[in-house]
Amino acid sequence: MILESLRQELLSWDDVSEHPHRFGGVEFRYKNKELGHLHGEKLADFPFPKSVRDELIQARLAELHHVLPNSGWVSFWIKGEQDIPHLLKLFKMQYDRIANKRN
Repeated sequence: MILESLRQELLSWDDVSEHPHRFGGVEFRYKNKELGHLHGEKLADFPFPKSVRDELIQARLAELHHVLPNSGWVSFWIKGEQDIPHLLKLFKMQYDRIANKRN
């Protein structure tokens, strides 16, 4: 199960917690800052700065956000369990970026 695999890894990171997402699904946060969220096991959204978003889009590691394409948000459509390492990489990018800002 994709969510369980992600949950097991993400919740092992310092100061990461899980919450219901305001538009449905599950949100993971570092302290009080959102790392990203999942809508079921088919779609993940991540709030990056536009410069990072542009790099991810150019490298085809994510797509423009499915609702807010002009924002820094990106979407990643989950095809199956083979995408778990990639999802963890996106969450880790967020974690490192946000945690390092606060230190």
